[in-house]
Amino acid sequence: MRKNQPLFALSLLCALTMSAQQKKDDVLKDLDSKTKQYAEIALNIWNLAEMGYLEEKSSALLQETLSKEGFSIKKGIAGIPTAFVAEYGSGYPVIAILGEFDALPGLSQEAVPEKKSAGKAAGHACGHHLFGTASTAAAISVKDWLKSNKMEGTIRFYGCPAEEGGSGKVYMVREGVFDDVDVALHWHPGSANAASAGAALANKSAKFRFHGISAHAAGAPEKGRSALDGVEAMNNMVNMMREHIPQEARIHYVITDGGKAPNVVPDFAEVYYYARHFNREVVVDIFDRIVKAAEGAALGTGTTMEYEMIGGTHELLPNLTLQKMMHENLSEVGGITYTDEEKVFAEKISKTLGKETLDMETAQKVQPYQETARAYGSTDVGDVSYTVPTAGLGTATWVPGTPAHSWQAVAAGGMSIGTKGMMVAAKTLALTAMDIFENTEVIEAAKKELEERRGKDFKYVPMLGNRPPALDYRK
Repeated sequence: MRKNQPLFALSLLCALTMSAQQKKDDVLKDLDSKTKQYAEIALNIWNLAEMGYLEEKSSALLQETLSKEGFSIKKGIAGIPTAFVAEYGSGYPVIAILGEFDALPGLSQEAVPEKKSAGKAAGHACGHHLFGTASTAAAISVKDWLKSNKMEGTIRFYGCPAEEGGSGKVYMVREGVFDDVDVALHWHPGSANAASAGAALANKSAKFRFHGISAHAAGAPEKGRSALDGVEAMNNMVNMMREHIPQEARIHYVITDGGKAPNVVPDFAEVYYYARHFNREVVVDIFDRIVKAAEGAALGTGTTMEYEMIGGTHELLPNLTLQKMMHENLSEVGGITYTDEEKVFAEKISKTLGKETLDMETAQKVQPYQETARAYGSTDVGDVSYTVPTAGLGTATWVPGTPAHSWQAVAAGGMSIGTKGMMVAAKTLALTAMDIFENTEVIEAAKKELEERRGKDFKYVPMLGNRPPALDYRK
């Protein structure tokens, strides 16, 4: 019998703990050494600024990066040319890391602290160039870790196009490409570092198209029927409807085509609508009322109307089992520290946001963990979260206080502040995936929580129905 057995057991436990920590430290150091490489990839995608379903070069760049690292690539997933899955390893567990890379229309901006268009059709105002690159970096780090430690399991990167209104992940979920995944991890650029239980609204969107009769607006107005009148009548009715919907709901629209000349009665007009709420059943009800308003507008203006579903997403379903792990790892990684040059840039951005002083603390620290959240954006990660236990985080890739979908977000995302926050996300995703590979019992706990939270009678039904991917919605 071994003498001093309790002391030996304690020493062994300490050695194993130190070994696990050393492995994590090695991964963090490796990511630090590749910061410049990943920054170049992210800024390349930032410069490309390709919109939803048009991200051919951005998708190809990430595919090439992963392929060179030994990942097998499946392209054209779910009938979407820019969607792909990169995989390394085999067997249980299967851990997915999600990545996005689409830009937003009309938000062109140079990487400077004053509003200055870069002369492009779009800009990365939601930081998806950072999103896709950090997730790629994390997947590669986990692959290297699995390989060097001769561990079983599968790491996947999911290249997810058109998150901005195109619902790319919804088609991927609908086609079953997540069916054999055990855990899905994601992140999002932001103005703070947090890994609390997230929230996002369910969303349903469509383009409403009115058809009328063209005529000379002054010479023969009685012969015309204005499609623009149909759009405006619809908008008026929907705006009156706002008083009679739940206060947490959101409805917004933009007229995408209102005619070409004032002296020509428009025979075509189009308006693009979103409806949102934290309960998808409420969204469906609101959307159906919007359709009725469109039908009434067409009837009242002597026009005809048709609509095309563009997107539809579930609300986000957090998994607390996984979120706590994500928070612990983000806390270990920590926030970011600005250089003197970055601080000058950030101070100028802060002033454009109406702030007298720069909130350095928010960029440097990690927000306390919370199990409840309220948010008013939407994401197609919601559909993934109803299919697979899912956890996420956000990092300070933008100057604290910056709203998403702003020129200030584009500017910070195009320089070192953005890439610093990106690497915080890459590190956190990698460490969390490693923890799950080493402690697979957490997967069963996460799956049990998913079943309990979505309900025993849950059946996944995509909000956008059975339509094919809206590949031309940004054309």
